[in-house]
Amino acid sequence: MWPRLYHIVTAAAAPLVTALIQSRCRRGKEDPARLGERFGIPTMVRPAAPLLWIHAASVGEANSVLALIDRILTERPLLELLMTTGTVAAARLMEERLPPRARHQYVPVDVPRAVERFLDHWHPDMAMWVESELWPNLILATRRRGIPLCLVNARLSAGSMARWRSLSGLVRPVLGAFSLCLAQDETQAERFRELGARPVACAGDLKAGAPPLAADGAELAALRRCLGERPVWLAASTHQGEEEAVAAAHQRLAATHPGLLTIVAPRHPVRAATICGMLESHGLRVVRRTSGDPITASTDIYLADTMGEMGLFFRAAGIAFIGGSLARKGGHNPFEAARLDCAILHGPDMSNCAAMTEALAQAGATWRVADAASLAAAVSQLLDAPGERARRAGAAARVAAAHSGSLDAVLQRLTPWLDALAPVVDREAELAGDPVAGVAERPRMRAVAGDARA
Repeated sequence: MWPRLYHIVTAAAAPLVTALIQSRCRRGKEDPARLGERFGIPTMVRPAAPLLWIHAASVGEANSVLALIDRILTERPLLELLMTTGTVAAARLMEERLPPRARHQYVPVDVPRAVERFLDHWHPDMAMWVESELWPNLILATRRRGIPLCLVNARLSAGSMARWRSLSGLVRPVLGAFSLCLAQDETQAERFRELGARPVACAGDLKAGAPPLAADGAELAALRRCLGERPVWLAASTHQGEEEAVAAAHQRLAATHPGLLTIVAPRHPVRAATICGMLESHGLRVVRRTSGDPITASTDIYLADTMGEMGLFFRAAGIAFIGGSLARKGGHNPFEAARLDCAILHGPDMSNCAAMTEALAQAGATWRVADAASLAAAVSQLLDAPGERARRAGAAARVAAAHSGSLDAVLQRLTPWLDALAPVVDREAELAGDPVAGVAERPRMRAVAGDARA
């Protein structure tokens, strides 16, 4: 009943959804050149090979599966991949980071006509959804077409759990469409079981197992030359309201640390102009990375308003505050900083990465702050004590290394479905001149999916 009612309501609301997307486009939140994709109109040809479709809502979720995508496509050269996301920032990142044989499209709005257009064109052989952005029409239509679905890195906050529980008549059929649910930890697994997902397994957090963020060597060398011996720290993935705290912390620190440079990397670079104006209103001299202007001795703030370069800034800074944690947004992946020799600071809300944060805290690798004053005090102590900074950074790196097995665990669980889609190719046999020897017999997709759901 509930899925049918949702289908009717969303079909009737199609004109309103169209108006909403057009409004978002005017505000820079949609790509005008690719707006048709949001209504299921493709801008690429579907490849003839077996096609795996992965959907990730935004930058964080998309980043978390890049290593998984690399492994899958490397091991299975007969496979092609479609990646969908819902934000402009994630689309730009995917254009830079997706490997060969992978292509990106925007996810269609969850209106029946857009969903059917999308599936009619792409008709993927398997679908994999990341974390917890679940669109009922799209998921249920995919399942009706006999396409197996897997939910990976599944996570629900306590608040989302309460909301989903109140909509159980819709949520249960949607989660029941998945052939497999791989949760980040046992707490998350229990939440998904309660909501009706079956089968559910705990495979670890893909964000914890992601490789170090990449950085262009020439760009890193150039940035380090600009920094010289100046004291520097990074505010990474900041949200609205946090830049004000960072500005106040910088002003406190500058009084005792001459030449201080603070790097601010907002989570959403589209906010850069607003952030720049706010910082300048505090009397701070700002250089935006996108301007191409050099950092000078008088620069107070380097505004890192680009996508896909966080690995560069972590490597250059050595001290990193994790944004989204003062603004009560749940924080962001601290292991990204931990893998790149950073001492880590964060605010009180790291609920998006609770297990990782707890492991770092137990190792004495993080510093929790509450406001601009405590942030400034913590950064000051780390700048004044290089040995303590190195100790905390080393402890963080060891914790991150100890939690690097989640990628293998997820791949192991997905193997029956992936084997049914496209076989693994033994590269040694292929290089030896016998490509057929390395290809396992391809089992039937529907048999595997049916067995797993029984």
